[in-house]
Amino acid sequence: MASFRVRPKFEMTSSKTMEDIITLVKEKLKTNTHNLHGQAMQDHITIRVNRSHRHYWSPQLSVLMYREPEDVTTRIIGVYGPMPNVWTLFALVYLAVGVLFVFIAIIGFSQQALGNDSSILYALPVLAAIAIGMYIFSQMGQKLGAAQTYAIHYFFEEALGEYVPEV
Repeated sequence: MASFRVRPKFEMTSSKTMEDIITLVKEKLKTNTHNLHGQAMQDHITIRVNRSHRHYWSPQLSVLMYREPEDVTTRIIGVYGPMPNVWTLFALVYLAVGVLFVFIAIIGFSQQALGNDSSILYALPVLAAIAIGMYIFSQMGQKLGAAQTYAIHYFFEEALGEYVPEV
């Protein structure tokens, strides 16, 4: 898994139809030994780690498929990411840090322009450090879930019966 990627992804084409891919994945989910479960319907597949083997940093694979009307191949886009609760937590923290950074910068630089005390600007490096710390924390979590990411990747490759590009 490549480092410094928040949500690794792959793109590929397959000569199989979407219906064939859905059927293959459903059959493989019934007989898998990778402790995985998922859903496969219409043009979307989600593969997750079973609850008994899941931890906070366990990944999931979301696959979107589409076929152009004039094309005979199916385009497959897969994204490995954290469970929705983890993704939401990080997005909200980044949003809060960003909003605070902007407001503090506006207030601090306004106070500085007016010649008043602008010591509130010392909070900006602290907020930047929090954002960097969150990024490092997310990378560490991604490494903790790497083995499960590869298990999901190889499961999907086995189910499809085709080479899936490495993430």
